[in-house]
Amino acid sequence: MIEIFTDGAASGNPGPGGYGVILRSGKHYKELSGGFRLTTNNRMELLAVIVALKALKTPGQQVIVYSDSKYVVDAVEKGWVFGWYKKGFKDKKNKDLWLQYLQQHQLHQVKFQWIKGHNQHPENERCDRLAVAASQDKANLAIDTVFEAERKNDDSFFS
Repeated sequence: MIEIFTDGAASGNPGPGGYGVILRSGKHYKELSGGFRLTTNNRMELLAVIVALKALKTPGQQVIVYSDSKYVVDAVEKGWVFGWYKKGFKDKKNKDLWLQYLQQHQLHQVKFQWIKGHNQHPENERCDRLAVAASQDKANLAIDTVFEAERKNDDSFFS
């Protein structure tokens, strides 16, 4: 069983954002993080899960993902994302990331467990620190190209 802990952060929504990930299995432990110059909290929460699953080297792993994101956990555990997929993600945000998630989801046996954020859960707190630090690393912020392109093409994004 592989345990994955994830968190996302955005300073402003949208604003600079980042994700933090912990992968743990037996004695193995790995941390991952990355930041973007303009993104949203939900995108970073979802990207954290995608990055973690992509880091797994062998298909067919049993994985439990711990996340404080109701958006991500409920979308998968309640099956919403599978319905969104069937409807072409009509009127849904983050289609690009959900499609990436679904590709990874097919490779593994993934379960989600929601945990309350900012509640002294050690791994969640560590992921939060990784995400925030990545979002503040101005010299290394990547461009969330899909989000920025969609934002430029949709003046009503925030109305």
